[in-house]
Amino acid sequence: MRQFTAVVNPTAGGSSGTAGLLPLARLLREAGAGLDTVYSRSLEHAREVAREVGAKGHVVLAVGGDGMAGTVGGALSGTDTVFGLVPAGRGNDFARALELPTDAPGLAKVLLHGEPRAVDTIEVESARHTRTCVLGSVYAGVDAVANRHANASRVLRGAASYYAGGLRAVLAWKPATYRITVDGIRHERTGYTVVAANSGFYGFGRKVAPGARVDDGLLDVVVIKHAPKHLFFTLMNELKTGAHVQRPEVEILRGEEIRIEADRPLPYGADGEVDATLPVTLRVRPAALKVLA
Repeated sequence: MRQFTAVVNPTAGGSSGTAGLLPLARLLREAGAGLDTVYSRSLEHAREVAREVGAKGHVVLAVGGDGMAGTVGGALSGTDTVFGLVPAGRGNDFARALELPTDAPGLAKVLLHGEPRAVDTIEVESARHTRTCVLGSVYAGVDAVANRHANASRVLRGAASYYAGGLRAVLAWKPATYRITVDGIRHERTGYTVVAANSGFYGFGRKVAPGARVDDGLLDVVVIKHAPKHLFFTLMNELKTGAHVQRPEVEILRGEEIRIEADRPLPYGADGEVDATLPVTLRVRPAALKVLA
């Protein structure tokens, strides 16, 4: 029987991150599994705990949203540790890409009896040459600004915070000129954002990269080019279904190594966390993480 350690974001979803863990914990323990719980004090603390308990042979569970999933899963990238997700945040986009059950009995079944599946991760090298790994996507532009607004919201929660943050970001946006180098080939584009996607989803279930697969060894690079702002709002609505990729203002590139630069300092985010500025270099790490899904 598996031994689990849950690394919990205590404020996931704007409330107690333990809410989604309690019914699941009961089911895991009733089945005979061991379960320890550690509350993270910071993202770096979560990484340290994940590596430490993973080295002991525990299955490491990330309890929270995409930020916690990316932090813990990224820390385990390239190791033999088995990773599990307990989606308890606002977006839960990587869990959505893995088609994880949202009910406690279904998720318990996956965690207790599922076979580990190898998925890709993204190595992120910042301008300061520091390197981390994340799971879902890295995005640079108006969406990073919007996500920063959403994360800072104390009034709105869930999808509402993303819509409000997006509106605020787009209304103030000025077109940026990007230099995007994909496997050594340089592309210059002007527009709203560049998204390097391992997972098809971001921003609370928006299907930004419908063709992206977490195990194909490639990153899908979605470029939303310059367009009138009223059309951009239409594009945002089409992200729900992925229909935006049919528009001429949207371009998709694919590659293993991506470098994103811009004509001004722009924020970029990764798995829901926004704390850095372009340029950034991204590399896919094929089959680097074993996840129960």
